[in-house]
Amino acid sequence: MLLAVDVGNTDVTFGVFDGERLAARFRFTVQVPRTSDEYGELLCNILEQKGYKPDDITEVIIASVVPKMMYSFTSGIIKYLNCHPIVVGAGTKTGIRIDTMNPKEIGPDRIVDAVSAFELYGGPIIVVDYGTATTYDLVTADGAFKGGVISPGIRISANALWNNTANLPEIEIKCPGNIIAKDTISAMQAGLFYGTIGQTEYIIRKIKEESGLMDAKVIATGGLGKVVYENTKSIEIYDGDLTLKGLQLIHSKQKK
Repeated sequence: MLLAVDVGNTDVTFGVFDGERLAARFRFTVQVPRTSDEYGELLCNILEQKGYKPDDITEVIIASVVPKMMYSFTSGIIKYLNCHPIVVGAGTKTGIRIDTMNPKEIGPDRIVDAVSAFELYGGPIIVVDYGTATTYDLVTADGAFKGGVISPGIRISANALWNNTANLPEIEIKCPGNIIAKDTISAMQAGLFYGTIGQTEYIIRKIKEESGLMDAKVIATGGLGKVVYENTKSIEIYDGDLTLKGLQLIHSKQKK
């Protein structure tokens, strides 16, 4: 079985693939520093809770945007799963062409999402990932990654709001129902939620206008992507497993 791992700034998300089928998924919070033994034991314990033995995992692929944890993390995988993981980066076969000024600076998470969206849904396509940062990336019909936009994620904006103001409390991020709020918490929720929707609609429209690809499909992923998708007509598809699926697709290309 393949273990696909998406190391983000907030969470590490895992997918267990039985062939092309995503059989299980789980995650844990990014905590730096951890030792290789801590990572290995934690991973084995979670796998066993999901009904898998460490020996069931024969291959591992990782996309990471947190370089400082990778040495201990990959060492833990090697020691406890007896697998040498593929780490997505420069030189990894992806099936798309990175058509930017400096391809090496494009985050592996963005590349994996782009591969997944293009392979599964076709191009031209705009991929919006609502993670710690929100990213918007364009892939053309012939599989060229043209670049995109990186903006603060909704949780970053929320943290800035309550950490940099004396009287505003920490709140749950959700749709308040009305944009004209009658209390402080609802007003904050409205600003965060509808502000994200407004940003989404504007950036998608400008990407289409600037590229001339007005017929580009739009797909969203990431933790808050579903609720945004449900409240705007600018996004046509939501796929919460887009990144894990992309890792499986990239892994399969390394064997060809």
